Amino acid sequence: MTLSRSDRAAILAKIEALVQKKFYDPSFNGRDWPAIVEQSRPLVLDASTVEEFEAQVALMLSKLDSSGLGLLGAQTKITSRNAINASFFAIETAQDGMRWAFQDVLPGGVAERGGIHPGEILISISQKQIHPPQMPAFPMGQTVDVVVSRKGQHSQVNLNLQTPRPKYKDNPYAEPQSISAAVTSAGVGRLRVSLFPGKIGIDFSNQLKATFAGQLAEAERLVVDLRGNPGGGVGALRLMSFLTADARPVGYSLDRATAERGVNQNDLPRFNKIPQSKLAIPLLAVKFLKKQSVVLETEGLGPRRFHGRVVVLVNEHSTGAAEMVAQFAKENSLATIVGTKTPGRLAARSAFKVGSDYRLTIPIGAYISWKGTRIEGQGIEPDITVPWSYEEACRGTDNQLAKATEVAKTL
Repeated sequence: MTLSRSDRAAILAKIEALVQKKFYDPSFNGRDWPAIVEQSRPLVLDASTVEEFEAQVALMLSKLDSSGLGLLGAQTKITSRNAINASFFAIETAQDGMRWAFQDVLPGGVAERGGIHPGEILISISQKQIHPPQMPAFPMGQTVDVVVSRKGQHSQVNLNLQTPRPKYKDNPYAEPQSISAAVTSAGVGRLRVSLFPGKIGIDFSNQLKATFAGQLAEAERLVVDLRGNPGGGVGALRLMSFLTADARPVGYSLDRATAERGVNQNDLPRFNKIPQSKLAIPLLAVKFLKKQSVVLETEGLGPRRFHGRVVVLVNEHSTGAAEMVAQFAKENSLATIVGTKTPGRLAARSAFKVGSDYRLTIPIGAYISWKGTRIEGQGIEPDITVPWSYEEACRGTDNQLAKATEVAKTL
């Protein structure tokens, strides 16, 4: 694909207008958006390649310091978390210098299917050497050759990691196994949620319900592992509903128009039941049509034997709906939070066509917990901080999960 200067100018004009009109924060995080555009205009319009154009637009948007704001095109490379279901940790290696170590390798994801394990070192992607701070990125819908170093030995291992075509154009990602669960001999249930797939999350919610009725039925304690979870849809409400017996408000979204005129959270419509069938979606669409500000409320699923003995495990790669779950558990004293601080990336977003097969994703609503906490830009501090150990990962040990399990046994 090629872009003429007039193409780039047309895209930039649409981006400028959309952000000015739709961006959820009327104060633009204290930034001067028109000035940012004018400063960036020559670099965007004079870009010599599509890749440079996308990079300059990304740099311009980053100056608003907001997650969920970005330009997506057919050739845009996607972050490793979404493309191959893995996250990375910068580490100094004896042989290769600063490199990226695979950290969260999500079950059933592209990286795991390619045979990659936590603690292995990324050497190159498609014969291109990758060093921090350059973040690994992958083209969706293509097969790439990845070379890794395993167990401290620098070996050339060619792995073909197929990154499927994006399921959602507005939020492209390869989908890992969203739920995996087991109960240890000590009666500690381990539930790993790698993603909250689907906008309403009906299939996910039904699967989660079956998991609690099946694999986790005898769990006396529970560890909910949200590490590396990039978020997703409303299916997170079902998980939060399993953490408390009663129906209680979780938080609410706040769009720009509602924020500008003022809001009483008690007057907002409430979403408090995920339907069992997709046949109910049209009714939901009618009920919540054009309502950007909505209260989430748990479903009141009743008591569970593990209530009061729950640990939620998070890290710097737990974002979006995963942060919503952790915040709800923390501020309602439903779980002990273990791991590392989350990055604070939780905002409702939408996508708009801007021409030349590009879409601009814009945060159109903030999320505020029922007790008034805004996670975006803040993150969630764990009750017990446990950094990830590269050395333990190289030995095949998950030190964070071990600590979370240990804490669960004391509750």
